Amino acid sequence: MIASRLPHMTAVEYLEWEKTQEMRHEYGSKDIYAMTGGSKAHNTITGNLFTEIRAHLRSGPCQTFFSDVKVQISAEGPFFYPDLLVTCNEQDNQPGYTVEHPCLIVEVLSPSTEAGDRGSKFRYYRRLNALQEYVLIDSQEMSVECFRRPATLSTWSYEAYSSGDVVKLESIDLDVPMNRLYAEVQFES
Repeated sequence: MIASRLPHMTAVEYLEWEKTQEMRHEYGSKDIYAMTGGSKAHNTITGNLFTEIRAHLRSGPCQTFFSDVKVQISAEGPFFYPDLLVTCNEQDNQPGYTVEHPCLIVEVLSPSTEAGDRGSKFRYYRRLNALQEYVLIDSQEMSVECFRRPATLSTWSYEAYSSGDVVKLESIDLDVPMNRLYAEVQFES
């Protein structure tokens, strides 16, 4: 969630500076944005999905990360902190702070982040050749949107899910019922 804009830096300066910060900051086009915390619903949804994915992928080669690991679009940036990501690429299997080859990226939407998550972030994420699925989860109602890029096509497909549905994460071969994704979530009225 974007709180404020900070001074310009190069990507190298940002990456070194970011290691020493107490708050997380995203980097886009030499601009740095401080990230604020999310709601309880946001946190619960992210935790629920992380638990489902982690259990499903536990014995395989894929890694699951949430909120504190950056996605690196290129060496020059931008660098974003998605709510959750999965990488199955050996090149991402090393110490560090960034992932360059995610197959799945998930953003949990809030009123302050929705426009960016749907717009500029998705435009940047689409540049990642390894990315197969981009998932947007609403934190204010039971609604999930999944954008998929089949291996043989450059066109993205779209699928929406609502209460009672089962969300299909094809990139990692996992089905998650909406009631488990939204378990213990209390929506604001």
